[in-house]
This record gives sequence, C-alpha cells and structure tokens, in this order.
Amino acid sequence: MILEVAILDVKKGEEKEFEKTFKHAQNIITSITGYVSHDLQKCIETKNRYILLVNWKTLENHTVDFRQSDLYQEWKKLLHHFYSPFPTVEHYTSII
Repeated sequence: MILEVAILDVKKGEEKEFEKTFKHAQNIITSITGYVSHDLQKCIETKNRYILLVNWKTLENHTVDFRQSDLYQEWKKLLHHFYSPFPTVEHYTSII
C-alpha cells in the first residue's frame, strides 16, 4: 500500500468554502481504481493548512489511474484554485 501525503495551504479566508467543496470532490478519488481510503485534517496551529492522506493500492493508482484521468481534470477545477502555494505531494510506503 502507498500513502500519498499532501500539505494543502488554502488561501486565507477561503477555508470554509474549501471544506465544503472538498466534501463534494472527495467522491472523485473514492471512485478511482486502487483507492483504499483518505483522511483530511485541519492544522491547529496554522488555521489555513490541511493535510490530505490518501491510501492507494499502488503508486500507479495515484500517478496514472487518477492523475491521468478525466476525473482529475474535474478535481483540479474544483480544488486547485484554493491553494497558495501549490501543494507538495509525496508518497510513502510502510517499512514495518
């Protein structure tokens, strides 16, 4: 299993709208081949920062099945305008 980790800095003042939009957008990733689960958490110290954790069966489920899909274009349209700067996304694998 692969863990995708994205630090999302949302433009200040747009947090509530982002959260509302994400509730709709999350239906996109749940429909992608290899999707396992996800969690979105809000930072306590930095009020406009979130962390998105997505578990995928394989790296390619994220980088190919999701990122190269038509649904990703919808995801981008819904969410990418909220971010400043654009998020860093990394992938992790368990070692234990």
